[in-house]
Amino acid sequence: MIRSVRELPTGPGVYRFRDDAGKVLYIGRARNLRRRVQSYWVNLGDRPHLRRMVRRIARVEGVWCDSEHEAAWLERNLLEHSKPRWNRTEGGAEVVGYIRLGDGTKPGLRFEHLISGNALHFGPYLGGLRIRQAISGLHRVLPLQYTVAGDGSAEEFGRLFGIGPGDRDALTRTAIAVLQRDPAAVGALRDELVRRRDRAAAELRYEFAAKVQGEIEALDWICAEQKVAWLEPRDADVYGWADGVLVRFELRGGRMCTWTQRAAGEAVARKRVAETPELWRAFARRNAELAARLLTVTS
Repeated sequence: MIRSVRELPTGPGVYRFRDDAGKVLYIGRARNLRRRVQSYWVNLGDRPHLRRMVRRIARVEGVWCDSEHEAAWLERNLLEHSKPRWNRTEGGAEVVGYIRLGDGTKPGLRFEHLISGNALHFGPYLGGLRIRQAISGLHRVLPLQYTVAGDGSAEEFGRLFGIGPGDRDALTRTAIAVLQRDPAAVGALRDELVRRRDRAAAELRYEFAAKVQGEIEALDWICAEQKVAWLEPRDADVYGWADGVLVRFELRGGRMCTWTQRAAGEAVARKRVAETPELWRAFARRNAELAARLLTVTS
């Protein structure tokens, strides 16, 4: 096993294998970078086709992400931009989707594959099932779909929930705050779902408790921090430097699509790092430090 693997963090991220010539062999993602990469030398299990690749690995590189969702997006973006030989697909298997906030005649949240019309959209997110589960959890606590006037069945359900059209604005503001990842709003909604899950389990309604648990996990997924896929088509160059290593990420059209690293002195790196948008500075610095550690051990 390559010694540098022990320098990888135990958090989520993306890894990349290179051969002796510097050619990229494979790009993957993991919930736990160190454990996942170590597995290539311990047990390939259902991936026997990778054994020949492992014998060619000379260097391991990694990006330490802020969430599993961010790692999933970064892997997808990198593979769509350039697919190494040992990767079987150009991008991830998850469906890309958005959450659309309905208007006055059709209040509520809906899954959408594409942005359409002038309605407010949130995302993008990966995973059609997770998006739908998150919407279900949001509707469970914030039943916006039952605040419509003039619909008999909706109004009847609204009365059962103790809400009506007059509650729509307050529920909408809360839903928007959650989908904009406001910590207090996310925490309050999550706590309510946990309360309902635990009550169902105490009443031996295990199937319902499992459903709510899935909604909690989906909410965690869509509300987790991720900076590598944006709703707006933004461009940015993101640089981090540490111990003679300059790491660069390119954001094009709202997607972080390339990741490179090279040797560079502090004087050369200073201007580029200074021009990096504040949002990405901690991310870039952390990954420059990781790149420097991995290179030091490898060499």
